[in-house]
Amino acid sequence: MTASAMLVCPACQAKNRVPEARLVEQPKCGKCQALLLSVEPLVLNGALLGRLLAHESLPLVVDFWAPWCGPCQQMAPIFAAAAANFQGQFRLAKLDTEAHSAAAAQWAIRSIPTLIAFHQGKEIARQSGALSASQLQQWLQSLVV
Repeated sequence: MTASAMLVCPACQAKNRVPEARLVEQPKCGKCQALLLSVEPLVLNGALLGRLLAHESLPLVVDFWAPWCGPCQQMAPIFAAAAANFQGQFRLAKLDTEAHSAAAAQWAIRSIPTLIAFHQGKEIARQSGALSASQLQQWLQSLVV
């Protein structure tokens, strides 16, 4: 039996089972045909974050950030590049803590930027503070599950 991953569609939030070998082939949602994975970080709200944590099997790395935060702005292009480089290994996403303060409070975000890595709905790692490209790459590689 072929190993597969469960992916939540960011557009319609339907659950999709995708063979792991096809994760790098731009898989589409079986319900709405939207791309399941993007080379850009997924923009989250609290509800979508909850759905991903409940159903997604691909490790999820969330950048908790705010628009007024200088270090967050500096790290944004680095995080975006990592989303492309690690596509199929991780789903990288961003959550604006100003717009979604309840989700930030739920995950006890005390400083920004804060990265939290989740696997199968559980927090597996946390990193506060901006990272360089090489530091982010090392941190992500240390998370390979």
